[in-house]
Amino acid sequence: MATGRLGIEETLGALNAALGPGGPVWFKETRARHLRARDFLAPQRALQARFRDGEVPECVFHAVAGLQGPGVAPVLRCARTSAGLELQLQRSAVFERVLGAVADYAAPAAPAAPGSRVLLHCPSLRAAPSALRLSQLRAVLVADHLARALHAHGVSVRLVPAVRDRHMSTFLQQLRVDWPVASERAATEALRSRTLAELNPAGDREALPPGVLGNVYLKELVEERGRTAGYDPNLENCLVTEDLLSVLAELQAAVLHWPEVGSLDLAAGGAPDADGCVVVHVVSCEEEFQQQKLDLLWRKLDDQAPLSQKHLVCGPVKVAGVPGTLTAPEYYKYRHAQVCNASALKHSRDLAQDPAWTETFRVLSVATIKFEMLSTAPQSQGEWLLLFNSVLPFPDLLSQTAALDHTAPGLHITARTEMVCKLLVQLSMDFSSYYNRVHILGEPRPHLFGQMFARLQLLRAVCEVLHTGLAMLGLPPLSHI
Repeated sequence: MATGRLGIEETLGALNAALGPGGPVWFKETRARHLRARDFLAPQRALQARFRDGEVPECVFHAVAGLQGPGVAPVLRCARTSAGLELQLQRSAVFERVLGAVADYAAPAAPAAPGSRVLLHCPSLRAAPSALRLSQLRAVLVADHLARALHAHGVSVRLVPAVRDRHMSTFLQQLRVDWPVASERAATEALRSRTLAELNPAGDREALPPGVLGNVYLKELVEERGRTAGYDPNLENCLVTEDLLSVLAELQAAVLHWPEVGSLDLAAGGAPDADGCVVVHVVSCEEEFQQQKLDLLWRKLDDQAPLSQKHLVCGPVKVAGVPGTLTAPEYYKYRHAQVCNASALKHSRDLAQDPAWTETFRVLSVATIKFEMLSTAPQSQGEWLLLFNSVLPFPDLLSQTAALDHTAPGLHITARTEMVCKLLVQLSMDFSSYYNRVHILGEPRPHLFGQMFARLQLLRAVCEVLHTGLAMLGLPPLSHI
């Protein structure tokens, strides 16, 4: 029997290669009504562009029908239809392969290169929780989720800033956000000396308020990188304060003094150096302009500043029925009250003060907030849908969530932090529909091996994906809720 993990990406790659030179043509089906007859489709219009009159050569047709290779799912049939080339997999064989190696499908498809290091900087965490806006809360949750995804991918992750406000630390624990804490500020003497040498000569420095050192000219750095880099063309000067130097000093120390191990860190290969580290500034849209100043100031004052700095900008948050002026703690209380009220309606009594339910309500409130901030909800249904749409693609999804293209030109970077939430929502809906229609311990299905045992294995695979996905969001396993 063939061994090794089956993959959607590997299968799509082999299907497109079988058609010969050209761009990708095949796509994976996701809709229940299409999955009754096919798993992949090469649309007729795309085939017409690739082949004369859309007629697929017989040799190509046979190559697709007999598709094989590492990670490629076994093919049952390939048929020409009015829609194009339709391909269906040997579903019983795919079930057997996947359910026989469930753990392989709850891990990333391709681990990161040894020694990969990412510093995630979330300036929103320097605010007091009582002043934290919803857009800043979103940046915090994105940074936490991205840290977990990178860590699962085998990347060594450092988180900045270390939280000093005990109220913020308590609020993060409430949100199940795992973030380091610290009590001391980093030393700023070296940066202060460099700043004083770079200050603009104009102006009376003695008239500056306490804690303000003066202005540093940044325009030449913006022009040096060009407008295509993505910096705001209005950036000219930066007013340097002691607090700003403290921020830079912490970033500098985090890059140069990389820990070997930590709660979200893996051993880094070789001696730490700035050039081997990617810095990602996760900021709300309101903080972007100030963060660009900080980015350029770091480059100007520190010759060892990382060459690769990217900005992941989180857009504004609009929640239906919630005032835009609501702070993050107020938003949490609002969602917690909704969870408690919904429970009271369901159980016909108030369980909010019941110790047995207190933690459950907290977890559900946090889960509601994270899913609302990080995703939108799709819809789907059946056994094959569970495997084909959720379990089988999950390793590739984990790898895509952790993929940060820091080599792309420009200042900004994107992260697919919504992917895990979307898959979990779809998987939950698919499984709920399946569980309502199918008796797990009931009559056997002919396309499942081991009958009842196979269903239990499918349930195990679904649970593995759910638990791994929830861990990416800092949420406990289902058995703990």
